[in-house]
Amino acid sequence: MRSANEFAASNQSHDQWLPMLDLAAREVFEIMLGSSLTPVPADAPDPALEITGMVGLAGMFCGVLTVRCSAEAAARMASKMLGVEADKAGPDMWDAIGEVCNMIAGNFKNKITGLSDGCMLSVPTVITGADYSLHALADAGAYEVRALFDGMPLTISLEIHS
Repeated sequence: MRSANEFAASNQSHDQWLPMLDLAAREVFEIMLGSSLTPVPADAPDPALEITGMVGLAGMFCGVLTVRCSAEAAARMASKMLGVEADKAGPDMWDAIGEVCNMIAGNFKNKITGLSDGCMLSVPTVITGADYSLHALADAGAYEVRALFDGMPLTISLEIHS
């Protein structure tokens, strides 16, 4: 089995991975939520992101993809996916953020030539609370997309382990 670095070197440059991650996220939000992601202003303060969805990638490529957002944004995702009022989303917001994270990870891996069948995704995991540190053992790079979803900030990160 090749490492993530060997795989990337033989298929596509890592320089293309950030735009592909951004595109994968935009497509998921447009198709599944009917929403466009917009750029975060350069002078925007760091937001409080208290819900984190995580999906592991294993096989030819190993890493973890995370989607971090506020509880309000997660409730809005559930609202748009399930057709319920955002204030009634309750625990469905955890399922929604997990599923959005899973769809972004799947869409991203399908954009990399040869990776679709050689990489599996884990079941999504969702963490609530903002006071934690994530240690993904990434040693081959990380990519981050910051965007606004219906005016609310979110961060999508891909951390790669060789």
